[in-house]
Amino acid sequence: MARNQEEHHLLSTEIVNRGMESSSGSMTFSVRVRRRLPDFVQSVNLKYVKLGYHYLINHGIYLATIPVLVLVFSAEVGSLSREELWRKLWDSTGRYDLATVLAFFGVFVFTLSVYFMSRPRSVYLLDFACYRPHDDLKVSKEKLIQQARKSGKFDEASLQFQERILESSGIGDETYVPKAIMSGENCSTMKEGRAEASIVMFGALDELFEKTRIRPKDVGVLVVNCSIFNPTPSLSAMIINHYKMRGNILSFNLGGMGCSAGIIALDLARDMLQANPNNYAVVVSTEMVGYNWYPGKERSMLIPNCFFRMGCSALLLSNRRSDYRRAKYRLEHIVRTHKGADDRSFRCVYQKEDEQRFKGIMVSKDLMEIGGDALKTNITTLGPLVLPFSEQLLFFATLVWRHFLFGTGGGGSSAGSQNSNSKPYIPDYKLAFEHFCVHAASKTVLDELQRNLELSDKNMEASRTTLHRFGNTSSSSIWYELAYLEAKQRVKRGDRVWQLAFGSGFKCNSAVWRSLRSITKPPTNNNPWL
Repeated sequence: MARNQEEHHLLSTEIVNRGMESSSGSMTFSVRVRRRLPDFVQSVNLKYVKLGYHYLINHGIYLATIPVLVLVFSAEVGSLSREELWRKLWDSTGRYDLATVLAFFGVFVFTLSVYFMSRPRSVYLLDFACYRPHDDLKVSKEKLIQQARKSGKFDEASLQFQERILESSGIGDETYVPKAIMSGENCSTMKEGRAEASIVMFGALDELFEKTRIRPKDVGVLVVNCSIFNPTPSLSAMIINHYKMRGNILSFNLGGMGCSAGIIALDLARDMLQANPNNYAVVVSTEMVGYNWYPGKERSMLIPNCFFRMGCSALLLSNRRSDYRRAKYRLEHIVRTHKGADDRSFRCVYQKEDEQRFKGIMVSKDLMEIGGDALKTNITTLGPLVLPFSEQLLFFATLVWRHFLFGTGGGGSSAGSQNSNSKPYIPDYKLAFEHFCVHAASKTVLDELQRNLELSDKNMEASRTTLHRFGNTSSSSIWYELAYLEAKQRVKRGDRVWQLAFGSGFKCNSAVWRSLRSITKPPTNNNPWL
């Protein structure tokens, strides 16, 4: 019974106007039932926060002893007058010979040196670039359906289904698709994939090197992520060949990791920079739309056709302390969540072939529920690292109280009703971040995320505008959103930016940045929002 109630809570109804009925001339309506994103901040379990608090527990000895030492030292020094303090210091140092004093200072300097050398180097984002395709690749929703009909690849039922999805997708009429999609020929060939990859990757990298004035030969680490298109030689090799990068560059090519792979590539680049001091790293995030265009009839595989569009982002990272003054952001945290051990999560976004042997991406109807579970784990792991102490205390106290008060219940109806009526304290993530860059997957996902996290329309503006203007550009969408915030000149010194992305696997990943300077200049030709 409780499970049925939970399933019912995850469903939402929507009345759809079907228009005039030709036979009777009357209006017809239908009721559409679909799954909602679970209210994950209302159903948090203790196991979802233990990873975040593990970081604090590891440093608990410092948090516990340093305040005590400072308190004792302050009480001791505060009881002495200035004359007594100087007399004690002078008398104490007079008792020791020069060798003892030098040895003490030597140990002190050595300890400080080891401490600072063992600390991980800060990773700075010098700048980033987002590729904006040429206007001749721009396509409206109506034109996309018209061209799909002319191509002869789809039957009428498939065209009508895609048209309905597009109308409710939140995507505007100025997104970009490759020319091959508009033709009647096969666009999922290696030749077309390499052509699209060259356009978007080299376009973004040209802008990045122009903005930063960094030579390609100065780059020591290169990470490229593209989920669907993985040729041989790799995309990273294409970049090295095009820009004639140095022979000892550390290059990586990540494939099949979905729309959250941009943060995974960022995490890999950070680790490489920690192991290789005084270096630059470039991260390229993209997806090949034409190579994954699905011409079949399976509705679950037609959905990606409606959302994915051309796009690419390129980042320049540095671990050089001298780059602090010219960097835009400093990387604070990366939290990664992977639900691939669960079979439903593993298959909810799945590449396969249909009965006609057409290759495409199948999107499960359980995607919202599975994504909500991954999001719940990710944000509650991130919470202890970013939330103010007051929010952490209230959240953790109510969580423990609920755990001990209702966790031992026998599963009866009275215990279940008490548990459902006693809601935990919901942390206010707006206190932890000034800006939110949520992966622009679809309008439905953004609506449910806004409702669950209690975000304002302004918090979600960058994500919704990116979805409307550029569509779902996969792993690069969070960078189009940050570029939007910079174009609006909203990023100030000290602001914290939360990038949240999710994708196949099922994975949910977060990256937290702190702005090192205010973005006050109006957008230039290098900004896609000009």
